[in-house]
Amino acid sequence: MVNTDTGTDSGWDGRGNRGGRGPHVTRNTHGARPAEAIPGRRAAAPDRGVSAPDHGVSVPDRGVSVPDRGVSVPDRGVARPGRHVAAVSLVALAALATGCEPGTATGAQAAPTPARPTQAAAPSPSPTAPATEDAKPRTAPPPSPSASTAAPAPASDPTTVRPAAPEPSTPPPPRVLMRTGSESDRVRELQARLRQIGHFGRTPTGYYGSVTADAVRSFQAKRALPVTGSTDEVTWQRLRTMTRVPTAAELRPPTERPVAAPDERCLKGRVLCISKNSRTLAWMIDGKVVSAMDVRFGSEYTPTREGVFEVFWKSRDHVSTLYDTPMPYALFFSGGQAVHYSADFAANGYGGASHGCVNVRDKKKVAALFDQVRTGDKVVVYW
Repeated sequence: MVNTDTGTDSGWDGRGNRGGRGPHVTRNTHGARPAEAIPGRRAAAPDRGVSAPDHGVSVPDRGVSVPDRGVSVPDRGVARPGRHVAAVSLVALAALATGCEPGTATGAQAAPTPARPTQAAAPSPSPTAPATEDAKPRTAPPPSPSASTAAPAPASDPTTVRPAAPEPSTPPPPRVLMRTGSESDRVRELQARLRQIGHFGRTPTGYYGSVTADAVRSFQAKRALPVTGSTDEVTWQRLRTMTRVPTAAELRPPTERPVAAPDERCLKGRVLCISKNSRTLAWMIDGKVVSAMDVRFGSEYTPTREGVFEVFWKSRDHVSTLYDTPMPYALFFSGGQAVHYSADFAANGYGGASHGCVNVRDKKKVAALFDQVRTGDKVVVYW
């Protein structure tokens, strides 16, 4: 920009003074040159005694924020402070008319209004009783209709109450007559009756073992009785009504199996003739069978010896010192092997084996045999 007065370029681009060529020229912010900078002119007198500040009109802040409402001084080369003063006077008069409350002037920043102390809300009166100075009702409230006028509950009529029915008592279980381990003539009869209807497939022995218990369970299950394996009064009575009284042959048959034809060595003298093939023992005198009974033998690891022997020792209540096993009515014929009664054979039948002895399961028959046999009588064991 070229200064017309000096003819020099000031170098000012409208954003402030910059160093340039020629003398320094001071300008105000509105682009008007101050009076003292123009030669031949006097400073303009301030309007109405108010001196216009340099670099534009600056209104001192008197506690009122004056918004810029678009009033600007046009850049015509002459500063006109009078209009700015008039604007300031108008804003001040408006502020005094409104009491100078913050935020009343448009564009001013709203200041927070100080909070006014609030009074505690008075308690609302009770809907049922008016409140007094001590918040107590002057008179007692009337009694509740539900408490004073309600009719009393009618008393229960003792004649309509029925006594509780007594709980049915559980009948005691029936008395047990025979169980595992029992040994008697009644056990023999039980076995014979069970055999009549197909529940016991052996010769009665009089001993209640596992075979007899299984037969009783089979009978109880088929007749819808409690399956216990023991013979109680109910089981015994039901069995008796279904069977007949056993005969002597049914109670004490000679053997379970037919007696084998005797070996020729058994035909002379007093002989215990024992057949492994038929598993029977026949007590014979001069070729005639006096009694016969079922027997079992030792296993393949402890086999019963075969041959001709003679009884060398009798022991009625013998107990094996080797196996700690009772051997009643023992008739020893070869070392530790003997003919004797076996409770295990009576209970389990041929499901087991001896340790080499000849076991008899009919206790009464072997007891009678023990009384008849003498020391020195012959013993023949064969197939």
